[in-house]
Amino acid sequence: MDILLMAALIPPLFLLVRIYQMDKIEREPVGLVLKVFLFGAVSTVFAALIEGFGQNLLLQFLNPKSVAFKFLFFYFVVAWAEEGVKHFALKHGTWRNPAFNYHFDAVVYSVAAALGFAAFENVNYVTSYGLGVAVMRALTAIPGHCIFGIFMGFYYGMAKYHANRGDRQKERLNQFLSIFVPLLLHGFYDFCASSESEISTAVFFIFIIILDIVAFRVIRKMARNDSSLTEYDISHLSR
Repeated sequence: MDILLMAALIPPLFLLVRIYQMDKIEREPVGLVLKVFLFGAVSTVFAALIEGFGQNLLLQFLNPKSVAFKFLFFYFVVAWAEEGVKHFALKHGTWRNPAFNYHFDAVVYSVAAALGFAAFENVNYVTSYGLGVAVMRALTAIPGHCIFGIFMGFYYGMAKYHANRGDRQKERLNQFLSIFVPLLLHGFYDFCASSESEISTAVFFIFIIILDIVAFRVIRKMARNDSSLTEYDISHLSR
């Protein structure tokens, strides 16, 4: 396999395997995880179309170097498009599948969709710009997509929990949060990464470190306290 392709694919696949291995009670069907991963990869095409349309629309009114353009573009175009298509891939592939019966399953599937997206995106970047970009993205963008997927999975699992109990209001709220929380994190990530000041760069790396720590604590707690969504008591997650 070409070294650039390996450099692009190994980081997202490594993270996917690590998250998959944390599912201790009932491992998910490999075929289903790979299907969601491929759904996430295909969703990059739709995200690119949405982002292209949104960018062209904003360029009609704003200078691309302005703070307003960057804020609107990264929060309301890029983040909405990418987290939206990943969520669509996730829900389309898993919501009614009987294998989705534990809360941690939601994290496995959402991370699969996120890393499928990241892998395809990474192949484009690395084959275009080389190994230097592969190293930088392996430390920033790929873990970023994984972490956004963790938070998406947390709320997605909550939505399934409430759906199983017929609470449509809380189900809808958590479905919304499963997109909105990753969107906020993604938008802030891209906005800081696009800024050229030293302060923004420092904020960017501090943000990544804090996000890594919080995501690690969340996923470790979920893996440790995982149980069936049909019996699951979620009160301990708020403590």
